[in-house]
Amino acid sequence: MDFLKMFSKESGPSKNVAKERLKLVLVHDRTNCSPDFLEMVKGDIIKVISDYMEIDEDGLDIKITKTKRDVDEGSVPALVANIPIKKMKDRTR
Repeated sequence: MDFLKMFSKESGPSKNVAKERLKLVLVHDRTNCSPDFLEMVKGDIIKVISDYMEIDEDGLDIKITKTKRDVDEGSVPALVANIPIKKMKDRTR
């Protein structure tokens, strides 16, 4: 069913989808960031966060995107992490 949604008008014109994908490819290329590098970052984030909370590793999503700077309205690469938290760990030892 979700496969058919790719071809529907709900997700927007294919031109816009292709444009967004191209932007992400360019950001990854300009930051010289390989998929292996992102996996290493993901592993390190999991190690650090796991000391403080229990997370859903399967739902973890890390990507590099573009964001606007406050200073001059230019754009810079940004690391965006969506980390689903299952529960906080008790740190009162």
